[in-house]
Amino acid sequence: MLLFQLPFLLVFPFIVYRKCFVDPTPSNTGRGKLTRIETVWIFSAVALFVIANVYSISYMPMSKTAATEASGVAIQDVDVTARSWSYEISDREFEVGKPVRFSVKSVDTMHGFTVYHPNGKILFNMMLIPGLEKASSLVYTFTEPGKYKVRCLEYCGIAHHGMQDELTVVKATDKSS
Repeated sequence: MLLFQLPFLLVFPFIVYRKCFVDPTPSNTGRGKLTRIETVWIFSAVALFVIANVYSISYMPMSKTAATEASGVAIQDVDVTARSWSYEISDREFEVGKPVRFSVKSVDTMHGFTVYHPNGKILFNMMLIPGLEKASSLVYTFTEPGKYKVRCLEYCGIAHHGMQDELTVVKATDKSS
């Protein structure tokens, strides 16, 4: 948002100053016709919007999931079922650098499946809607070993605060020992 506000904050005072002090008379521009500065401003805003959206595509989880699946790399599949106030997770230990596909579904009410880095930063969040035929899935590759918290971020009832679990990520050499 800051990227879009900065050009506005730079151009707006210029236009106001120009209209107030340089040429306070009414504009000669005909109805329905844009001035040169309006045209430049519109094209600049549209270009910034398109560039920011194209650049952000690589950060979207769906793009990363599709790219990982298309790469042919072996993906560890993990099934997760959320139900009132717990998760059933088919595997809780993963290796650093190996992609994991979380296939997650809810059997009773709205739930969230949010994985937190050991430092508390949210890595990804999935909203789980009950009644869907197919589980929601997302591929994620852990980059650091540690204990990762899993929490529900969708209010799911009286014991929502207790709906937590933990995932363990180990170095590739540690798992075989």
